[in-house]
This record gives sequence, structure tokens and C-alpha cells, in this order.
Amino acid sequence: MLCKKQAGEYTVKIMAETAKKKILVTGGAGFIGSHICAELISGGYNVVIVDNFCNSKEEVIQRLEKITGMPIIFYKNNIRDRDALEKIFATHKIYAVIHCAGLKSVGESVADPLLYYENNVYGSVVLTQVMKKFGVKKIVFSSSACVYGTDAPAPYSETSLIKPANPYGKSKLFVEEILRDVASADPEWRVALLRYFNPIGAHPSGLIGEDPKGTPNNLLPYISQVVTGLKTELFVFGNDYETSDGTGVRDYIHVVDLATGHIKALEWLDENTGILTANLGTGKGVSVLELIETFSRASGHHISYRFAPRRAGDVAISYADPSVAQRVLGWSAMRTIDEACADAWRWLKQQ
Repeated sequence: MLCKKQAGEYTVKIMAETAKKKILVTGGAGFIGSHICAELISGGYNVVIVDNFCNSKEEVIQRLEKITGMPIIFYKNNIRDRDALEKIFATHKIYAVIHCAGLKSVGESVADPLLYYENNVYGSVVLTQVMKKFGVKKIVFSSSACVYGTDAPAPYSETSLIKPANPYGKSKLFVEEILRDVASADPEWRVALLRYFNPIGAHPSGLIGEDPKGTPNNLLPYISQVVTGLKTELFVFGNDYETSDGTGVRDYIHVVDLATGHIKALEWLDENTGILTANLGTGKGVSVLELIETFSRASGHHISYRFAPRRAGDVAISYADPSVAQRVLGWSAMRTIDEACADAWRWLKQQ
């Protein structure tokens, strides 16, 4: 065991080592990306953000600076812009990339699949090519539980059936396969593929949280809109599933827990070559009605809802087997659903 002085010296040493590492975060102003950046800076890393703000706001950068007390380097660019990316890599000595940029609406991907393949897949190809050109061969990729599709039974493990049911999920899987092929061709590459489940919550400061442009893609922003009066009621799709209350069950993970998983993945890349695939989830399922009730308690507001028919492609139960992340990364989700709702409400009240 380290004495207090030794422990302090050790902490300073670790902070000094990580401070030398500049991490490029694509989509770093988005809901997940901004929380990753906050945790990176808190851990002593330097951050460079690339975001075109198609589903985020530039004010997030100022909010991050307020949270961290540090100036944020950011570029308003699309990752498909090869020249812009090359200038960024030429300007900064990038140690590794955390790749969060991409479109993420399942419904939109069904309506316009080419848009998703152009943005999510082609954009990732351009990014990877630029990384290769500049000798940056460490990447953490934001994948999704959508790659498992609707046929695999819960809990989903990394060896569960892969069968995405929509172009969004397919775009995530295609990028996974591209990165696997790149790492197979060049053993110097180090790749972490993190499959997210359902991130909710907000930073405990209340300064950053989920703030989608247009129609929300996730349940909690819909609930928030009912609480704030933007909508009169919430539609709950399906109340006849074989679950405890008939509504769908999902694995809701606090976004800060999700962010810390990326720090652990970067540490894994420091020590290992090859590819790691890991779920980031709690390993527990929460029903739609349970989430509504929890947010109602956190906010002190009644949430009106109405049942509607099931949506095509929705599964009854989806939650993670997070044992690989626990065993390999030493990571576990620490925050409860009550904490996630309380943090989301704190964020919402400050808007």
C-alpha cells in the first residue's frame, strides 16, 4: 500500500503521463461525446473535438470549458472532409481517436439508408484512412447494441447472434467489420469496439445533457418534453409484451458510466494490440413504465401517457451481459436509474 505522499506522487505521475496524450473525439459535442470529453479532461488527457453540430450545439463547448476549467480545442468539420481532417492531424499530435460521430435515428435510417451509409460508414472510412496516413493506430469506436437485432435473446453477450434490423444498426456493424479488417491487415492497430445499450442521464453539474435537435430518438427526451409541457402526453408503444408490466424492457445506463468505459478502453489500448469487443450496459432491464415512474419521482411531476400498438422491429426485452467489460476493462456501471433520472432532471431545469 502506498503512503499518502507516495500516493500523491503516483497520481501526479499518472496525470503527467496522460496529459501528454491528445485524444481526438469525433462527435465530441454530442450527448455521449461531450460526457466522454468531460471525463477525459478530468482524467488528465488533452482533447480535440471534431463536430459538425448537425445534432449538437456549439454552446456545449463553452459548457465543457466551465465544467473542466480548461480551454477546449474544437473544429467545426464533417469527418467526411478529408482535407479538414488531415489539417487537424497535421496540427496536433493525436495519440488516439474516440469515434462517436454519426447519425443515430433508426427511423430516419429506414427512410434514407444511403444517408446513413454515407455519413456513418464512408465517414468512418475517411477517418481511418487519415489516421493511417498519420500513423495514429489506436481507436475506440462507438458501436451499438443495435447490431444484435431482434432475434437474439437477452441478455446480449458479445457472442450473441449478430443481425441488425435496420440501416442504422447495419452501419455500426459495417464500421466494426472495417476496423476488424484494418487491424487484421496491420497488427500495429489497436481497436476497441464498444457496444452501447441505452444511455440516459446527464452530467451531475447539470451543464450538459441530452438535447436533441428535432424529434427525439430516445425515450427519456420524450418524457422530458411531457414534463416541460412541450407534449401533452407520452405514447408507450406496446403493453402486451411478456414482461412484468407488459411494456418493453431496456438496459438504461447512466451516460457518465458510459463515458468512463471509454477511459478504461483507452487504458486497454495502451497495454494491448488487436481488437476488443465489449458491451457497455448495466446488465439489468428496466421497463418503460418503471422509467416513467422513476422520472416522475425525480421531477415531482405527473407524466401522462397513453398506450399505443407495438412498433415493428421492437423486442420485448433487451439488456446487456457486461461481463467482458467487467473482466477485461475492470469497468462496471456504478450509477442507478434513480441517479440517472435525477441528473437528467437537474439538466432539464437549467435549460
